[in-house]
Amino acid sequence: MQPHEVKDLIERQLPGVQVEVAGEGCNFQLILISDELAALSPVKRQQQIYALLNEPIADGRIHAVTMKFFTRDAWADRT
Repeated sequence: MQPHEVKDLIERQLPGVQVEVAGEGCNFQLILISDELAALSPVKRQQQIYALLNEPIADGRIHAVTMKFFTRDAWADRT
């Protein structure tokens, strides 16, 4: 699976969420920028994203995922 495919998959199902994806093969690092996701508990955030990635994880297209969540303001202030 390609990073742009992971990005498209998440952004299609969660409008308003900005996704930055790095990685290759079946290992990806996600940065998710969303005030709504950032407001959830860490477990709920991850559950929501893993639910979207369930199929590619189950069939082996994705093996490992790391996630970082930012509010829009925190993402803008990171530099």
